[in-house]
Order: sequence, then structure tokens, then C-alpha cells
Amino acid sequence: MTEKSDVSAGKRKTSRTRRRATVRHSAARLAAVQALYQIDFSDSPVNTVIEEFRLHRLGAADAEVSGGAKANDVLFQELVRGAISRQDEIDTHISNALDPAWPLERIAIVMQCILRVGTFELISRFDVPARVVVKEFVDLAHSFFSGGEPGMVNGVLDKLAHQLRPGELETSLEQQENSSE
Repeated sequence: MTEKSDVSAGKRKTSRTRRRATVRHSAARLAAVQALYQIDFSDSPVNTVIEEFRLHRLGAADAEVSGGAKANDVLFQELVRGAISRQDEIDTHISNALDPAWPLERIAIVMQCILRVGTFELISRFDVPARVVVKEFVDLAHSFFSGGEPGMVNGVLDKLAHQLRPGELETSLEQQENSSE
């Protein structure tokens, strides 16, 4: 094998590994939303729901969305525990971003869960670009809703991204514009 083909094979492997990690992160986000829904709906203890998901559901967290990939367990637990432990703070952020005609309590529980996990990721996971967080949760909303809800998720999380990570979105837009010149 030539040096050039070795480099090419290495790039393909890295690209494949990166895609697999992305799919596992997407599956973890989906599972976290589902776990929050279960906790809210059944009033089950957080640790019980997390353990149930880890034992019975993480490997199969919505195969349609994840392509059958096993969810990233560490990310799943971080998202669930974080969204629950910081729920009051998160709900305040979401409520401030919502139109006053749509208080958080009026929104479907699944939407609340999507917004809570997305907001938690914006306020705590600075290793993940804000644009990625917004896109991931808009995609998740499309998994559950066919109406205007994904647009609402986009609007709320984009507004929060600008508030919680000032400058990040503008910087990335400037970089895109500069690279296209």
C-alpha cells in the first residue's frame, strides 16, 4: 500500500469514527428526552429511570433516528441528571425565551423535555457548538412532531444560544463569510 493510500484510509476511518460518535450522541439526546418524559409522566425517581434505560433501552434508542447505534451512556446520564438538577434555572431560561402567550406549562410535555435537554446542553456543554445543539434538538422535534413545533424549538434554542453564548454564533457566521471570500 502506498503512503497516499494509507493517508486516505486513515481519513476514511477517522471520518467513519466521527460519524459513529455523532450518531451515538444523537441517540443519547433522544434517550435523554424520552427519560425526562418518563420521569415527568410517571413521577419515577431519576436513578430508577436512568438504570432502566441503561439496562433495556439505550442499545435500541429509536433505531430509526440512531441507525441502530448504541447511545453514548455517559452523555445520556449527564443530560438527564443535569436537566433534572437544574430544571428551575432551565425553565426560567425557556420561559423568558417563549412568547408570553405560550407559557411553558401550556406546551406539550414532550416539547418541554426537548427544550429542557437542549437548554441544559447550551448552558453546560461548551465543547459542543451552539449551532450543533440547536440543529440536534430541531431534528429531534421533527422525530416527534410534523407541525410547527420544530420551528418553535429552533426559535427558542436559537434565542437562548445568543443569550447564553454571546458572540459564539456571530463568530462562527463571520468565519463562514470569511472562508467563502
